[in-house]
Amino acid sequence: MRDDAIGFVLKAGCAVPECADVAAWWPGFRETAHTWRNPMDRAIAAGFAADRAGWAFASGYQAALHALFPGAPEDRICALCVTEEEGNAPRAIKTTLSKSKNGWVLSGSKRWTTLGPDGALFFVAARDEAASRERAALKVARVASESQGLKIETMAPTKFVPEVPHAQLRFENVAVAADAILPGDGYDSYVKPFRTVEDLHVNAAILAYLVREARRLAWPRNWVERAVAVLFALQTLSGEDPSSSTTHLALAGALSIGSELLKESEPLWSNAASDPAAQRWRRDRELLKVAGGAREQRSARAWERLKPVG
Repeated sequence: MRDDAIGFVLKAGCAVPECADVAAWWPGFRETAHTWRNPMDRAIAAGFAADRAGWAFASGYQAALHALFPGAPEDRICALCVTEEEGNAPRAIKTTLSKSKNGWVLSGSKRWTTLGPDGALFFVAARDEAASRERAALKVARVASESQGLKIETMAPTKFVPEVPHAQLRFENVAVAADAILPGDGYDSYVKPFRTVEDLHVNAAILAYLVREARRLAWPRNWVERAVAVLFALQTLSGEDPSSSTTHLALAGALSIGSELLKESEPLWSNAASDPAAQRWRRDRELLKVAGGAREQRSARAWERLKPVG
């Protein structure tokens, strides 16, 4: 029987070290990753060990990447690079991959690369120039931060979770080896399912963080019990097909329950208004509203696909 990450968040001590930046967070996450091999368990355990929502988010994000890319190195910070000036839909991707004598050449730019300034390995979604017609044909390429022609520019901190940095990447004729191009369609195999995989792991990590705070601040047991139920749901769904309509609807239901728990937590945080964690949470809680429209669209499409025939 594998270790029980949810049992861990209910039994482990609630005191965690203060963590101000990536340099302080990363060694602890790596240690957790070596203990918890399953990405979802890793997200839950690392979220619990976070001293703030920002590092719970970063932990869930890294765990999601390892779920999507099982071969990703665990000793390097990774990032999936999709978003560009016009957004992250396939038609918005202008970064290109062109074949060369020795492999491929990558040119273009990306924005909002999470942990980008400290990233060591980037999974970059780009348009296959030769294969693209009316619809963009995307591929995903592995690109190391030290690659010649890659420029990494730190973006201004966001209003919430400002500790977690983002970067703009510029690729100027970056050479990419043939074996650094991932197999399959870049959008259908990686970009699209990651939206679900990320939701699962990031929400589990943040909820585990909140369970630790709930235990530390002696919130009602009933709140913790329901939070644990949502954690179990997310843990179970992480083993399902991230492209399945039923997975999408079940995830929507779990996140809806989680949203109600967040609303119930507001007066509980108010009881510790001077606590630094409470002050950070009031600043950072907007994080969970990001991509809310995309989640609604995902659920709507799932209902459409599940309509009875005839």
